Amino acid sequence: MAQEILIQPLVTEKLSAQMEEGHYAFVVRKDANKVQIKKAVQARYPDIKIKEVRTMIVRGKRRRQQTRAGVVEGRVAAFKKAIVTLQPDSAQIDFFEEI
Repeated sequence: MAQEILIQPLVTEKLSAQMEEGHYAFVVRKDANKVQIKKAVQARYPDIKIKEVRTMIVRGKRRRQQTRAGVVEGRVAAFKKAIVTLQPDSAQIDFFEEI
């Protein structure tokens, strides 16, 4: 179940700074709700305690590329992002040990 809902963890420069405060981001399925996301994260990382889950849909952006044939236009796919906040007394998630 957790593999079906959680697609991948999100690691950016801004989110890396928020990891120290107990905020972790995941790319999730578009039809997943907060309760399903919370259960999936707890199933994947059983020793953590989740305080809250926030979700947002990140819209796809338009991209252009210059080629010899002319301008090629396209789109980056939209995705749903979930930010999971852990309780202060919870264990931390280490994304980099799974690599």
